[in-house]
Amino acid sequence: MRYVLLTGLIASLAAPAAMAETFSADVWADNWFALQVNGETVAEDSVPITTERSFNAESFSFEAERPFTIGLIAKDFRENDSGLEYIGTNRQQMGDGGVILQVKDASGATVVVSDAGWDCLVIHEAPLDKSCEGESNPVAGEGACAFRVTEEPAGWSTADFDAAGWQAASVFSEREVSPKDGYDRIRWDDAAELIWGPDLETDNTVLCRITVE
Repeated sequence: MRYVLLTGLIASLAAPAAMAETFSADVWADNWFALQVNGETVAEDSVPITTERSFNAESFSFEAERPFTIGLIAKDFRENDSGLEYIGTNRQQMGDGGVILQVKDASGATVVVSDAGWDCLVIHEAPLDKSCEGESNPVAGEGACAFRVTEEPAGWSTADFDAAGWQAASVFSEREVSPKDGYDRIRWDDAAELIWGPDLETDNTVLCRITVE
């Protein structure tokens, strides 16, 4: 018994303890984002989503022990649940989203980027009929301006959450998203891609997650 206990003690002492690392992150979003690590918010867009043309890039750091799970909340601006912006003006339209992200370790090595490897869930979709964009008096929830809202799943950005049923992130080109205002300030990793839900125009709020080993 004494031998077994001693062996177990030696093994536990020999096992390396998990160490927190410092990571740096860059995010550009059209229009707003928040980043969570293991269920805790570590960064949020400094420009309110209600700000017209709120395009900007954010750079920040956080600490985490590997493996860790990143949760990204990305929102495109909408005036109401119709999914439209500039309602009642000659600019009335559906907005379009897009987000790009990269995370590096203390040595500067890239550990994760936004790409099709992320799992995503659209939790606000509107309008369900794109002809809503051309209506003279669009009313959220009526006719072509119907919308679909899904509750944010509890614990969705934690490691033990089951994301079965979520879709792979959709990847879009710079031409499709037209990133601006801060995007060019960041030197993006060649592998980093602009992602969103399947539809840039009608997917207004998207949750995306990935685990970093």
